[in-house]
Amino acid sequence: MSTSPKHSPPRRSLLSVPAINQRALDKVQDLNCDGVIFDLEDSVFPEKKAEARENLRRHFREAPLEGRETIIRINAPGSDFWIVDLDLILELKPDALLLPKVEGPQDIHEAAGALAATSPGVRLWAMMETAGGVLNAAAIAAADARLDCLVLGLNDLRKETAVLPQSGRAYLVPWMMQVVLAARAHGLDVIDSVFNDFRDTEEFTVECAQGRAMGFDGKMLIHPAQIEAANRAFGPSDEEVTEAEAIINAFADPAAEGLNVINMDGKMVERLHLEQAERLMAKARQISERKMKA
Repeated sequence: MSTSPKHSPPRRSLLSVPAINQRALDKVQDLNCDGVIFDLEDSVFPEKKAEARENLRRHFREAPLEGRETIIRINAPGSDFWIVDLDLILELKPDALLLPKVEGPQDIHEAAGALAATSPGVRLWAMMETAGGVLNAAAIAAADARLDCLVLGLNDLRKETAVLPQSGRAYLVPWMMQVVLAARAHGLDVIDSVFNDFRDTEEFTVECAQGRAMGFDGKMLIHPAQIEAANRAFGPSDEEVTEAEAIINAFADPAAEGLNVINMDGKMVERLHLEQAERLMAKARQISERKMKA
C-alpha cells in the first residue's frame, strides 16, 4: 500500500468526447485539456458502437494526440461489447482504459488480466458511479498495481440512489470523500464528476473550487468551454507556487539541515510540507513545459 500519490501528469481537465462524434474528435487536437476520454459507452447508442470504434481507429492513426493523456472508456464487463472493446484497446494502446460502473475488485482483476499479456503500458482507470462501487472503494483502489486513477460519476450515482441534483452536492459529499480517501490510501489520482450545464460558468467555477478543496486532482468535462476554468481551479495558483518556493528555499538553508520542523514567518513548517511543495512545483513545471510545446 502507498500513502503518497504516484508520479503522474497533470490531470486538471479531462474532456470526455463521444467516439461517434467525428466533428468533436477533429477538434481535440487544438484544445488545452490535460487529457481526452474517448467514450464508447454511455454517449454511443448500441447500433453505433462499431462505427465509433472505427472512428477511434482512424483518429489514433491519423491524428494522434501529443503531450496529453489518451483514455478510452469502454463498455462494462459482461456487456455485448466488452470483448470487441478490449480488442480495440489492445490494438490502439491508449495511455489508459477507463472501466465504467466498477462494482468491486473483481472488475479490476478481470480487466487487468485481459491487458496483462499484450499491453503492459496501458493503465487502468475506474469509474466510481454505483452504490456498490462507492461502498467497495477501498477494495477497488487496492485491487491491482495497474490501477492508476478513480473517476467519480455522479449522474449514475444520483440515478441509482435517488439523490436530487442540487447545487453544492451536500448529500453526495460523504460518498465523494469516501472515494477520495480510498484513492489517497492507495496512491491513486482521483477525478471529480462532470458538471452537466456547460453554459452555467458561474456554478461550474464554484463546483471546481469545491472539488479542489475536497482533494480531487481534476475534473471530467463534457464541453471544451469548461477546460480553462478547470485548469485554473485544479492547477497551482501563483500564490501556491510562491509559497512552495519559499518552503523549498527555507529547508535548503544550511541552518535547517537535520530539522524536521522550522519556523517560517511565524508559521510551523514540517518536512511533510516540503514534500507537498516539491510535488506542487513538479506539477507546475509539467504544466509550463506543455505550454511551451503547444
